[in-house]
Amino acid sequence: MLSNATVSRAGFARPPTLWYGQPVLADVRIRVARVGQIVVPLPRYQTDGAAGMDLHAALDHDVVIEKGARAKIPTGLAFGIPPHFEAQVRPRSGLAAKHGVTVLNTPGTIDSDYRGEVQVVLINLGEAAVTIAPLDRIAQLVVVPVARAELTLVTELDDTTRGSGGYGSTGRR
Repeated sequence: MLSNATVSRAGFARPPTLWYGQPVLADVRIRVARVGQIVVPLPRYQTDGAAGMDLHAALDHDVVIEKGARAKIPTGLAFGIPPHFEAQVRPRSGLAAKHGVTVLNTPGTIDSDYRGEVQVVLINLGEAAVTIAPLDRIAQLVVVPVARAELTLVTELDDTTRGSGGYGSTGRR
């Protein structure tokens, strides 16, 4: 949770605050808007150590995802991600382990300039159909900083120990 620190226009809380008595390097405030007719709970951290906040299905009826099929599930939320951040949409481990359901384009990226409703593309890789019910927790939202890269075209790259070794080049053990 954010303390009563002053919030800059970029959304950063400054100076660094204390959270449960521990220093926090940087907090970020994200504006959230509900969209659509279904009122979903705002994402929240389920434990003190959780990296992700759960996103809920903004559905008015069950959606069945057959084995091998995918479905785009609305969240009923739009986010104002501040510059220099992204929000990643990641699978929930319980859905993946118990049912074989994961986020197809994981991690899905919510860019800082996107303002539309977040929808989650789920795929069922399990052995049986899976039902997503209204307000089910379907994915996690993880907010992370993003660096902007400046690319420089060169004719050669510096040598490394790995070189151009790719898939499986470092072995199994």
